[in-house]
Amino acid sequence: MAKVYGYIRVSSRDQNEDRQVRAMEEFGIPPSDMILDKQSGKDFDRPGYKRLIKKIKPGDTLVIKSIDRLGRDYNEILEQWRIITKEKRADIVVLDMPLLDTRSGRDLTGTLIADIVLQLLSYVAQTEREFIKQRQREGIESARANGVHLGRKAIQKPDNYAEINTAWMCGELTGRQAAIQLGVSHTLFRKWVAKDQENAS
Repeated sequence: MAKVYGYIRVSSRDQNEDRQVRAMEEFGIPPSDMILDKQSGKDFDRPGYKRLIKKIKPGDTLVIKSIDRLGRDYNEILEQWRIITKEKRADIVVLDMPLLDTRSGRDLTGTLIADIVLQLLSYVAQTEREFIKQRQREGIESARANGVHLGRKAIQKPDNYAEINTAWMCGELTGRQAAIQLGVSHTLFRKWVAKDQENAS
């Protein structure tokens, strides 16, 4: 008997998959047939996706919320689509794009339209990602040019730093004891000390 699977991917463990899960439930897919991956889509070395590809048989259907759940690269999306529809001979339903539903329009015209739409959407998805990356790079370069410091804000030395540092230099405290009294890591205390010595030389 043909089965219907839902594949859900979020790009990090902090992202919430509820939106995709609700879409699968509305389609009628039980939780037992939903496969979830919580990691980057840079490659397909993902346990859930690997398990899914092994499970899919001819006549089964794979449901995804959007085309980029298959990958973040134009060629990768097309390759995964080919594997599922041609090699596995299974169907794909893309909920956000009704035209990408291989269950219907199995004639030559329907297949041609689906292929054209797929290639167009995959190209647009990749172009949009590249555009976002370019804007991020330009934003970073512009910020640096304007003297904006990027990255973590430096932790300020506590008011009692000079006193604790003197005690450490006199051998009254170990580096770890000094760090504990300052409420910082030993590594950060050593960095402060090294910076002081560099400025003094």
